[in-house]
Amino acid sequence: MKPHNIQFTLNGEKVALSVEPSDVLLDVLRGKLGIKSPKVGCDRGDCGTCTVLMNGKTIRSCLALAVEADGSEIVTLEGANSRKWTQKLQKTFHAKNAFQCGFCAPGVILSATELLEKNPKPSAHDIKEAIAGNLCRCTGYEPIVEAIAETAKGK
Repeated sequence: MKPHNIQFTLNGEKVALSVEPSDVLLDVLRGKLGIKSPKVGCDRGDCGTCTVLMNGKTIRSCLALAVEADGSEIVTLEGANSRKWTQKLQKTFHAKNAFQCGFCAPGVILSATELLEKNPKPSAHDIKEAIAGNLCRCTGYEPIVEAIAETAKGK
């Protein structure tokens, strides 16, 4: 198969590159573009460590082909600080010590960012639904849910 030339916006900057039809977006982001916040976890879309925003919606980059990003806007944690909620979330997570190892942090923060952009006053149920695709082996989720709720309240 012949390579495809694709273009997309990555964290606010235009990117153009050649990819194989079978290249996975996660591998392109990490290997070709040097973006390290989406992590390699399960490679099946179960753990959420590879979460990125594509056109404002969270996706599992381990399940997306790079060619699917053509013409899209991709935002990783490296580029999310310009979004309204991301810095507030990071500060609250830090203040509440909501993460222990931090491996899940980029995916959880991007999932919470998407939630708060759509629903700035989420219920606990809404928060749990939004982060349901992100596995955290350290916290038991309560500190994460509390940090998202506190951020939404503006505390």
